[in-house]
Amino acid sequence: MNPHLPITSRAELSAGTGFAANLFDRAAELRDSPEAQTVLRAGPLARFAVVAGERPVLRRVGDGFTVWHDAEALDELGDVEHEILLGRDDGAGRFGVRIAAVLGDALKARPELLVLDLRSLAIQGLVPVAELGAVGETKAMTDWHARHRFCANCGQSTAASPGGWKRECSACTAQHFPRTDPVTIMLVTHGDRCLLARQARFPPGMHSAIAGFVEPGETIEDAVRRETLEETGLAVGKVTYLASQPWPFPSSLMIGCLAEALHDDITLDQTELEAGRWFSRDEARLMLKGQHPEGLTAPVHIAIANTLLTHWLAN
Repeated sequence: MNPHLPITSRAELSAGTGFAANLFDRAAELRDSPEAQTVLRAGPLARFAVVAGERPVLRRVGDGFTVWHDAEALDELGDVEHEILLGRDDGAGRFGVRIAAVLGDALKARPELLVLDLRSLAIQGLVPVAELGAVGETKAMTDWHARHRFCANCGQSTAASPGGWKRECSACTAQHFPRTDPVTIMLVTHGDRCLLARQARFPPGMHSAIAGFVEPGETIEDAVRRETLEETGLAVGKVTYLASQPWPFPSSLMIGCLAEALHDDITLDQTELEAGRWFSRDEARLMLKGQHPEGLTAPVHIAIANTLLTHWLAN
């Protein structure tokens, strides 16, 4: 493991969000060294997190599952489309691999394997928490490779570097690096109430914190204020950062904040939200427990919106 504190020993709220438990030594100094990666890959304890298209391929271990496969098992899964050096765990190589989605369908017939979408995997808790970060990173990185096969500068084809952390253009030599899109997600409060809203795509009854992408030339605080005003008509004063979360759908960093509204007159943007209103603390607690009398619910435990709401209720 790297020298960072273990996930269970860290005090920050971010450590408890889904996909945050990613504690490998990232071994950035080896990303441009094919020779070093070959040695890591050939080690007896080298392991590979595999996604078929965008769906993780799990391996049954006892009564549970793991995202990790050894080199022999990887060879049996099919041709590798993309491979990423994730880092080292106690000196052993950890890699993220993407195979074709059609191969993933064929693997469903193998009882020791399970091909499942990442969101369902996380919600159901099918693998140890410490493995979610690795498979989330694998999905985000291999998805970036699949979407950036051509140079944004000249349009010619690009090729991945040995460690998978950049793509280089064969024509103009431009280098392209993975993107992480910053998204503010804010629990807006007014007095002893919080604002929760829903989009049409949400599961029936579920309400969440509002969110939006940070725009160029904008601070996090101003992004919170702008998005809140655009979506709900609420002017926001004080903004407090609480936590962040890697969100591999496809590759965002959720920046969780509390935002204090200056008034309580809501005007929803109906193109973004189909419903939204103020909720008391008691209602919010019932929503987290799935006991709200109107059948309303809050986001599941893996989402940072759940973290924001839980923190607000506890403080």
